[in-house]
Amino acid sequence: MVKPAAPVFSYFNKPVTNTIPSRQASLVEVYHLIKGNEFASCTSTLRNIPDPKEARKYKAQNFDYVTFSGTFSKRNDANLQRHSGLLTIDFDHIQDIPSLRAALLNDHYFETELLFVSPSGDGLKWVIPIDLTQAKHQDYFKAVANYVSHTYQLEIDQSGKDISRACFLPHDSEIFINPKYL
Repeated sequence: MVKPAAPVFSYFNKPVTNTIPSRQASLVEVYHLIKGNEFASCTSTLRNIPDPKEARKYKAQNFDYVTFSGTFSKRNDANLQRHSGLLTIDFDHIQDIPSLRAALLNDHYFETELLFVSPSGDGLKWVIPIDLTQAKHQDYFKAVANYVSHTYQLEIDQSGKDISRACFLPHDSEIFINPKYL
């Protein structure tokens, strides 16, 4: 079996106000970065900040990020160069992360490409493939949001509908990547 090429997207150096990508990165590369110790210190620091406003400020200043849905010349939807075929679903304030993680990994409808705990530690980032020959990015997002609501009784962060949505890169030693890429 031939290993498929991992999707590619834009990588941005901190802070989040930096909207010019430093390079392109692949799903496999980001998997190794999140699994490794590169982001362990800033993730630990963030999770120990009790004030939500201070935590949000810290995250914006101290985390590199990617745009999983594509490569950009500048981070905004109008500057999309190429869509990656990926959609990021953001689950916030989850009570039972291990149960949701297991359910998403066993979802019979969507194949998981990448799944990891969010920088805050109380959410999940679920990266799934979408087929843009079937529907537009925003239409897929609405359909997946509806599916998640009915299947898991959860509402997802609506900001994921933006193709250029920034996804901060935390440390998660238990990150999942679709084994077809390894």
